[in-house]
Amino acid sequence: MLPVVLLHGSRTSATMWRRQLRALDAAGIPALAPDLPGHGTRRGVRFGLDDAVAAVRSAVDDVGGRALVVGLSLGGYVAIEHRARHPEQCAGLVAASCCTSPDTPLRAAWLRIARRIERWPDSGARLNEALVRSTLDADSVHDLAAGGFALDAMGDILEAMAQVDARAALAASDSPVRLVNGQWDHFRGHERSMLAAARSGGADARIVVVPRARHLVSLDAPVAFTRAVLEAHAAVSAGRAAGAAVGSR
Repeated sequence: MLPVVLLHGSRTSATMWRRQLRALDAAGIPALAPDLPGHGTRRGVRFGLDDAVAAVRSAVDDVGGRALVVGLSLGGYVAIEHRARHPEQCAGLVAASCCTSPDTPLRAAWLRIARRIERWPDSGARLNEALVRSTLDADSVHDLAAGGFALDAMGDILEAMAQVDARAALAASDSPVRLVNGQWDHFRGHERSMLAAARSGGADARIVVVPRARHLVSLDAPVAFTRAVLEAHAAVSAGRAAGAAVGSR
């Protein structure tokens, strides 16, 4: 059975995937959700893109060396970069909530804001709590909070994102790609050009839009998001089986 590796978003941790991990386990699919540098159990380590990709590589090795890699927001960008650097490990990609290219001029403004908030006495803890509680249900809040919030990681993340050329990375490999976005996600601005980039590399690439969901689509609409992951897993697994059958003739 093809394993799944799940990569969390910025300032969160692996605990955001609890519902997806339960569903994958129920389906008999092995899955692993690592913490990226600067987050969860690794909050003592500063975030860096190379280290983040290395963490994904290690996680895929831990589940057998090849996996369907699922990432949301920051995790999506890291998953895209991992697929480009280590195509032999990525049987397929589900990149969620990451369809704004990191080269957007807004990134510099976001970085200035993030560094300012990190200098607040509470590093933005009260603001973060208010945003989380006002936008998510109680189960999602509980899952997010369980791993703690990396309130001091955002500046490093935004600086690291300057190294990512998402379109070029998507074009660098031909494994299947699903770009999954909430209908009301503000990070959908470049989904068509990112889709085209993935297809230019030979990938079977598609966009999946989850109705009435926002940026944290896996938490906003956990059932619909999990269904999208399971469907991607089935499609990738079927393609691998067909390829193996052709190769054995």
